[in-house]
Amino acid sequence: MHLFDMNDVLIQLVLPFFLSALIVVLITVVAEKFGTKVGGILGTLPSTIIVAYVFIALNKGVDFASNSVSVVPAEMGVNLVFLVLFIYLLYRSLNVALVVGFSFWIVLSSILYLTDLQDIYISFLVYSVSMFATFVLLERVVKIKSVSKRKVHYTTRKILFRGVLTGFIITISVLLSNVGEVLSGIFSIFPAIFTSTMIITYRDHGPDFSAGMAKSMILGSWSVMSYAVAIHFLYPLYGILVGSIVGFLFSLFVTVVIFLLRERIS
Repeated sequence: MHLFDMNDVLIQLVLPFFLSALIVVLITVVAEKFGTKVGGILGTLPSTIIVAYVFIALNKGVDFASNSVSVVPAEMGVNLVFLVLFIYLLYRSLNVALVVGFSFWIVLSSILYLTDLQDIYISFLVYSVSMFATFVLLERVVKIKSVSKRKVHYTTRKILFRGVLTGFIITISVLLSNVGEVLSGIFSIFPAIFTSTMIITYRDHGPDFSAGMAKSMILGSWSVMSYAVAIHFLYPLYGILVGSIVGFLFSLFVTVVIFLLRERIS
């Protein structure tokens, strides 16, 4: 029997909506104030994955959650491929980027689902290869440049648009994350933050700013991966609360290290 029933559906809808909306609003504002290096790296701190896995563990148990998170690193590798393709197509059209980008995401995620990957070490290897390849592609081959701060006049309408767009996308992804173990892992890191951040920055600042954000977010994705790996081992040993707190502190340490190395990024 689930610990949470229909009375908790509201929590599973409202909490992800407002948390994710707040996070992306902060990400985009920080990027506009301090540039894409800072915004992209800070924007990849684990957020929705924390909410998703707290509810997954409460509903399905810590063993289910631990097994489910095994596929997360590999799925993040898929997300990074999606992000690079999205950026490439964004220079042509936002609509093309959305349609083609998500079509590729569905195909690659489906392949990953069919492999029934539940080995955290292989999954992390897939992520590492994808992360290195996509970052080198943007940094060395395409030579995407980081973008400095932008002066923006903030209005209530602009802030509400950013928050509502992100909250809507991520609430759907969190609701889909309470299914089978592998599907839970895949949907728990649905590229909602990536997509909403790209759409918002593209609308306000154009594709170059979005591309700079994407490159920093690829590097910053180590933070989410460190959280996923941490809770895979911590949840069965220490439970949801301690596992989540220690996992977040570990990912925060990783983010600080990446942040200190950011000046090496062009």
